[in-house]
Amino acid sequence: MTRIDEILGYYTSDCPGTIGKLDWMFHQGKLAGTGKMIILPVDQGMEHGPARSFAPNPPAYDPEYHVKLALDAGLNAYAAPLGFIEAIARDYCGKIPLILKLNSHDALMEEENPVPAVTASVNHAIRLGCAAIGFTIYPGSAFRTEMYQQINEIGEEAKAAGLAVVIWSYPRGQDLSKEGETAIDVGAYAAQIGCQLGAHIVKVKLPTDHIEQEAAKKTYEGEKVPIANLADRVRHVVQAAFDGKRIVIFSGGAKASREKVLDEVRAVKAGGGFGSIIGRNVFQRPREEALKLLGELIEIYRN
Repeated sequence: MTRIDEILGYYTSDCPGTIGKLDWMFHQGKLAGTGKMIILPVDQGMEHGPARSFAPNPPAYDPEYHVKLALDAGLNAYAAPLGFIEAIARDYCGKIPLILKLNSHDALMEEENPVPAVTASVNHAIRLGCAAIGFTIYPGSAFRTEMYQQINEIGEEAKAAGLAVVIWSYPRGQDLSKEGETAIDVGAYAAQIGCQLGAHIVKVKLPTDHIEQEAAKKTYEGEKVPIANLADRVRHVVQAAFDGKRIVIFSGGAKASREKVLDEVRAVKAGGGFGSIIGRNVFQRPREEALKLLGELIEIYRN
């Protein structure tokens, strides 16, 4: 049995269409057959604004720039909102797994308790030949139950259509400190919530060693849960994702130095993470620099 057969064996309730989409992602690009994946997500134009996202590398204003970058780098999949996917689907459908992001949030208003709008549908994903749908939830938001109910209904529809479900699980809300959004207890909780909501793939942020919840602090310290280094924290998040029986990938965050990005990916691999979903650290660099960095990340996971 290969590692991919083992991973796909965790999804016993899914139809052949959905399993086939996950298998496609695992057999796409330069990490094909390894059980690891790197996905390029480009939802930042909507989430942060076009200038903040693309001005550091102006060719990135073009939707085709990103999918070509993902293909040329040998990545496993490309994720984006409706507009970007519609702009490239005819030419790139079938060449690389496409993930249609079904909800979005803009940065034009400061909100203590954000809630993204549903901006696309499962029917859009089917029409555009996508392999999966993506959906953001904000555990900690006052509107989290609304998001949980939305993904419950949308996820059921997607699975019935033979699509995979990817959940961006990003804690935010009035009762979470900024530091708490990436705290280890909150990050592990976010991964667990995404899995419980039926995700095939959960996307979470890299966790820090901060512990946000007082009740959790007693448990972590009392049970001596190892969280001192990043690899240990990744391992704990993977453990929270059904003891590694759900695919957990870690986001790259804001653009950072090459050395920091490489070190983080080494920690993800050492901690048993399934891979990375990395956007700004790629498309905000010049194309050749981005391709070189992605090649280095692929080698870390492949070796």
